Amino acid sequence: MSYSSKLLQEAVDAFSLLPGVGKKSALRMAMHLINKDKDEMNNAFVKPIDKLIERIKFCKTCHHLADQDTCTICMERANRATTICVVESIRDVMAIEETGQYNGLYHVLGGVISPLDGISADQLNIESLLMRTRASDISEVILAISPTVEGDTTIYYISKKLAALGIKVSLLARGISFGGELEYTDELTLGRSIVTRTEYKVNQL
Repeated sequence: MSYSSKLLQEAVDAFSLLPGVGKKSALRMAMHLINKDKDEMNNAFVKPIDKLIERIKFCKTCHHLADQDTCTICMERANRATTICVVESIRDVMAIEETGQYNGLYHVLGGVISPLDGISADQLNIESLLMRTRASDISEVILAISPTVEGDTTIYYISKKLAALGIKVSLLARGISFGGELEYTDELTLGRSIVTRTEYKVNQL
């Protein structure tokens, strides 16, 4: 597609970098901005994104997104929670929160163990999880990790580490299909999987 304006083309190219946004959708977005009042767009669109890029942090405790060093979930629940729900990504935290079925703490791993992709255990936020369980009154860790080959490998690895600490480990009920991802699971299924989670036993050799 040819553009009469280089500025328009650059805006379209920028919007196209967003996931799921093609050139046509990007063009509609750019044209929408052109037809809006400049001050309105600055306040409603430009400034919030600028603040997001400049100020967003990762919680020093659970690695979730935060405005400060500690996220609101950790601040509000730390004194009363006895469970930590371990997830692969920040989007998984949001998906579980949407169910309204869980009121404990979270821990974001930042991925799963995947030797084929060059991702090892020490590249994930596993050691900080173990440190949290040692330094708190956590009695249960829920491994809410997508049921894939890599996910099951990660579950087994973390479970062996936690077993040595005497921490109960549980999994989401398998209402989620093998190979599925949590963020795309409907709220009802995900909520029920949390409520009906099952204890995970590690076979000690």
